[in-house]
Amino acid sequence: MSLRINSEAPNFSAETTQGTIDFHQWIGDGWAILFSHPKDFTPVCTTELGYMAGLEPEFKKRNCKIIGLSVDPVASHGKWSADIEETQGHKVNFPMIGDPELKVAKLYNMLPEEAGNTSEGRTPADNATVRTVFVIGPDKKIKLMISYPMATGRNFDEIMRVLDSIQLTTRHKVATPVNWKPGGDVIITTAVSDEEAKKLYPQGFKTLRPYLRLVDQPK
Repeated sequence: MSLRINSEAPNFSAETTQGTIDFHQWIGDGWAILFSHPKDFTPVCTTELGYMAGLEPEFKKRNCKIIGLSVDPVASHGKWSADIEETQGHKVNFPMIGDPELKVAKLYNMLPEEAGNTSEGRTPADNATVRTVFVIGPDKKIKLMISYPMATGRNFDEIMRVLDSIQLTTRHKVATPVNWKPGGDVIITTAVSDEEAKKLYPQGFKTLRPYLRLVDQPK
């Protein structure tokens, strides 16, 4: 089954650096970011995990948990974490999933069924497609999927910006325009009539076109 935005995030049980988890139970009633890596001890992923470790408090403020995945075993993750802390200056406090049988990678369509059932003997290039970020909502639905090439480091500031947008537009009948940043003007959705908009936003809004109405970001 291919995954799309608004697909249910497939549930699974797996070993992590913080014990065995049931993924949906681990998410609970908050948000989650699952981001995957083709192999332990790879340079780009080392920088990414370290950066996310530094950002974790900001994600916690947004009621969002972080979890990493690599196709190598959990024991290897523990050794890699020491390298990450030493080279990147941040300790990895979020769990990292071990996926040595490639089950989660396949479940999330990051590897084909014919990839086999072991991570042993596989190179990072063999797992190059295991480079996806998933943002998952409290309803366990996928809200965002972004896949990156192996040689390009991910922009997790952008992931946080998108999370801010998703959470805002989930609470209010608005959308965010191009290059929006928190605090910027937002768009009143076309499902909201002018009459309703006047009640929702008594401070007023700017109509550029009947379908394009800008308003201050709701608090």
